[in-house]
Amino acid sequence: MFKKETYIKRREQLRKDVGHGIIIIPGNHEAPCNYKDNTYWFRQDSTFLYFFGLQREDLVGVIDCDNGKDYIFANDYDIDDIIWTGPLPSVKELAASVGVGNTGNLNALRRKLASAKDFHYIAPYRADITRQLSELLGIKYDAVARFASMELTLACVKQRSIKSAEEIAEIEKAIATAYNMHVGAMKMAMPGRYEYELAGFMEGEAWKGNGPVSFPVIMTVHGETLHNHGHNNKLTKGRMLVMDAGCETAMNYCSDITRSVPVGGKFDSRQKAIYEIVLGANLEAIRVTKPGITYKEVHQAASRKLAEGYKGLGILKGKVDDIVEAGAHSLLMPHGLGHMMGLDVHDMENYGQINVGYDNETRPSEQFGLGSLRCGRRLQPGFVITDEPGCYFIPALIDKWKAGGKCKEFINYRELEKWKDFGGIRIEDDVLVTKTGCRVLGKPIPKTVKEIEDTMAS
Repeated sequence: MFKKETYIKRREQLRKDVGHGIIIIPGNHEAPCNYKDNTYWFRQDSTFLYFFGLQREDLVGVIDCDNGKDYIFANDYDIDDIIWTGPLPSVKELAASVGVGNTGNLNALRRKLASAKDFHYIAPYRADITRQLSELLGIKYDAVARFASMELTLACVKQRSIKSAEEIAEIEKAIATAYNMHVGAMKMAMPGRYEYELAGFMEGEAWKGNGPVSFPVIMTVHGETLHNHGHNNKLTKGRMLVMDAGCETAMNYCSDITRSVPVGGKFDSRQKAIYEIVLGANLEAIRVTKPGITYKEVHQAASRKLAEGYKGLGILKGKVDDIVEAGAHSLLMPHGLGHMMGLDVHDMENYGQINVGYDNETRPSEQFGLGSLRCGRRLQPGFVITDEPGCYFIPALIDKWKAGGKCKEFINYRELEKWKDFGGIRIEDDVLVTKTGCRVLGKPIPKTVKEIEDTMAS
């Protein structure tokens, strides 16, 4: 945990921004794996972590805007629990550690909420929390999401979007572990190994850094599938290997890094050509990222670099600006440039991605590819975002566009046929927006062709 003053300050700011009523922030419950007592690894709700910082299950935080008090409600462990868990702090002790002086059991929570007429909660993403709020507030289960507070949602987005120095330090801890994950896996990416060996190595390195992976590892020689979670392919020379993986710190701050490497350690001419195009887009995004620009504009700047590179290979044709305006380049990158990152690897997206990545000024596009940009709004100092351009030769998508004659004035489908066996490449960094520009967080992970080849040779 951070110092208790951090959590006190966060709750005071939230109380000020919402201004009225009772704010209810439930923590997560244990989730059974295949029977009740065999549970998945416990992951606390990120909103609860941000404002209360406690890792125990079954806690409910309450911030009373009207009387200026904070509460934590939960039942203390009994002797049957202690037999299995060992002695643990009481609810009162846990609350005191984060500056909360008022506690009670769950019956006391029900009594407090019974007379509440003005309350706020975030729309839940788990069925068990939906059921709990339904019972506590007397709302039908199916109506819980409908009565969620937009005031609270936007207040949380406002506060959590700007990362403090101590949060940035935690994210850089996660990237330090991700460095070990990726560099170690690069050295293992030799013909004859299997994807699962490298994915398993990465998970082990994450736990050596005192946290789990921040999302299921993407480790695949079929990089044309954007989120390929199968790990059964044998590595063979001539394939590109996409490694998209990050980890959490003990305080649950995340990293999210992607590197793409040639199996065996040497880029062939085709691999190098596509890799340099994607790297150029990654570096262009870093060059233009600064406060005041929208991330939609950064996405478009990276898109122009991609289109320019594909045009040079004869895959695309026409003027670069016309290609990007028509979205023809999106055939090879059907996703957005990046997303917010922090306590969640896709930070705050449980609040609704439209509320996190966009605002009244900047709205999502309906264009293929650009419409999948998860964060498009104007950047501010303190934002942490991912920069992850890619190139994916997806045979089914190419065939569909070709059959429909889509963007045929910009796409050389005859040339594109030669690339359908290529796979994919993605390069991803975690970037902090500063007062004057941006900086890539953490120890630099090998990214240029030479850096990757030298690392794999070692």
